[in-house]
Amino acid sequence: MTMEHQDGPVLPTRQDEVAAAGSELLGGPIGRYARLGGHWLTPVRVVVLTALGMFALGMVQKLPCYNWAWFRGAGSQYTHACYSDIPHLYLARGFSEGLVPYFDRLPGDMQYLEYPVLTGLFMEVAAWMTPGSGELQHREQLYWMVNAGLLMVCAAVIAVCVARTHHRRPWDALLLALAPAFALTATINWDLLAVALTAAALLMWSRGRALAFGVLIGLATAAKLYPVLILGPLFVLCWRAGAWRAYGSALGGAVASWLVVNVPVMLLAPQGWKKFYTFSRERPVDFGSLWLIISQRTGNPLTDANVYATLLTLVLCAGIGLLVLTAPRRPRLAQVAFLVVAVFILANKVYSPQYVLWLIPLAALARPRWRDFLIWQTGEVLYFLGIWMYLAYTTSGDSHQGLPTEGYQLAIAAHLLGTLYLCGVVVRDILKPERDVVRQDGSDDPSGGVLDNAPDVFTLRAAPAGQPQPVAPEDTGARVGWGVPVARD
Repeated sequence: MTMEHQDGPVLPTRQDEVAAAGSELLGGPIGRYARLGGHWLTPVRVVVLTALGMFALGMVQKLPCYNWAWFRGAGSQYTHACYSDIPHLYLARGFSEGLVPYFDRLPGDMQYLEYPVLTGLFMEVAAWMTPGSGELQHREQLYWMVNAGLLMVCAAVIAVCVARTHHRRPWDALLLALAPAFALTATINWDLLAVALTAAALLMWSRGRALAFGVLIGLATAAKLYPVLILGPLFVLCWRAGAWRAYGSALGGAVASWLVVNVPVMLLAPQGWKKFYTFSRERPVDFGSLWLIISQRTGNPLTDANVYATLLTLVLCAGIGLLVLTAPRRPRLAQVAFLVVAVFILANKVYSPQYVLWLIPLAALARPRWRDFLIWQTGEVLYFLGIWMYLAYTTSGDSHQGLPTEGYQLAIAAHLLGTLYLCGVVVRDILKPERDVVRQDGSDDPSGGVLDNAPDVFTLRAAPAGQPQPVAPEDTGARVGWGVPVARD
């Protein structure tokens, strides 16, 4: 049973026991007669400042590496858990020598840059902003610092977008801002660029701007592959709601913006452009995946991991599609977006620690409940520590330093089980909408845009006895039963 819709922002300290207990550090939950609003420190600004503060703490955590550990062998950067790809790739991918990504061959075994085009542009812009003279170590430090500054801007964009996507629930974005895994992994790689574009896309969809959503999703996919997955569950949601015009605009915008970014490089440097795709296909089973545990336990290198991962992903995504069409109430976009990206992560043949950034904004929108979020984050922090201790063990040559294989497998299991737990809670919310905290104030889908409060026009769920069939919107020309559309009388 949902509550009646109320005006004003939803206050987590009145709904969430963990949030209420945590607020004791700042004076306790907000009072019944407290005057809300009228202060310059709005919820969105609080969220952004908190996110930037946590980002800065994450930079401080990298100080041992910044000062010396990146440059004194591999072991120290692992034992201090402060590794980052950014300074190492400044040299290894030719940015220190002024090479142009995708057009110039790179030193070493990697012939071309193995990142999507928009991420490569981001890396190149940071290289332009880095002084080209001086000692290499100093330039690597400056390159990381420049990238950290640009990624901090991305973090602020993500915080603003998440806080504004559910217009009555801005405080839910504190889950993102205070997420420990967000701070720890933000400057390992360049994932925050794609995450920021995806968060902005979801904000646009929540405002009913389907074309802008599509353009941003296309750009996000040009920076990282995972954002394109969101178009899948959105298709099924729009199918259930009959919102084909909005989906067509979104799909067209995504394709167009992706092509605008990729086609010039595709035509002028085809070998460099396709390196990301060939590298992804040829990459063997690697860190953090379920397949690595199986490979290590069985001694089988799993040369067919691509097939296994693809099949598992397709089966699970089909299950999500069936869930959307059979749920008693149409799921929220954030819920199914979280599930499909989580499935991709769980089934993938590699899990780098910064991949958690893909899920954090979606988790804050899909299940804004502190207890569940922190349980998941605990598993991610354990994995973050586990991978660096395992690398310390494998690179030091000292069996008494770091984490052996069995311990690393437990860290992988903590990540897998934590993610599965949060997926399970989201699935439960879909099957039992009354358990969904976002809907307990009478809302339907605050991030749904045209889907919010839209009637179903297609569903595979059998109608309960005595319940009237839903009627499609006037522009569909059909009255729809529970399963198969039927002609209007």
